[in-house]
Amino acid sequence: MKFLIAGLGNIGPEYDATRHNIGFDIADSFVIKHGGNFRLDRHAFVAECKYKGKTFVVIKPTTYMNLSGKAVKYWMEKEKIPVEQVLVLVDELALPLGTLRMRASGSAAGHNGLKNIELLLQTAGYPRLRFGIGNDFPKGKQADFVLSRWKPSELPVVKEKILTSVEMVESFALQGLANTMNQYNK
Repeated sequence: MKFLIAGLGNIGPEYDATRHNIGFDIADSFVIKHGGNFRLDRHAFVAECKYKGKTFVVIKPTTYMNLSGKAVKYWMEKEKIPVEQVLVLVDELALPLGTLRMRASGSAAGHNGLKNIELLLQTAGYPRLRFGIGNDFPKGKQADFVLSRWKPSELPVVKEKILTSVEMVESFALQGLANTMNQYNK
């Protein structure tokens, strides 16, 4: 059984370790844990990993956040992975820092990466893991906030929750979406 794991973010060193790139960070952690290596391929950095009889195609789109759907759709079709076996890893302003929520579907809630995925897949019905980045910013400064780096005081929580996110990706494939949501969505 094959799964597509899509970590959302922006390419380039100026975006490394920013809130908006948490999807890339989770994807990196997953691939490192499972002995994979990313290679540059069509619309994404791609790695293939195996874990307990499952195959994971992990992508980090090179299309920038606002065109993430292009990479997700391409790799779904190329690898013949159905939408219920896709998991999108994404930052979420509406959740407190470090809160993790897995959902079977949902609204893009203003997130441009999710909007583009919905547009190109023609559905909001794809699993996603939302990583809470908080919303501690002055009015009108949302873009600056999501593109900012973590505060040193936030890093211990971020690192811990990245590891939990990797466990959730594994659980999604091994135990299924419903069981994973029941276990981790607290």
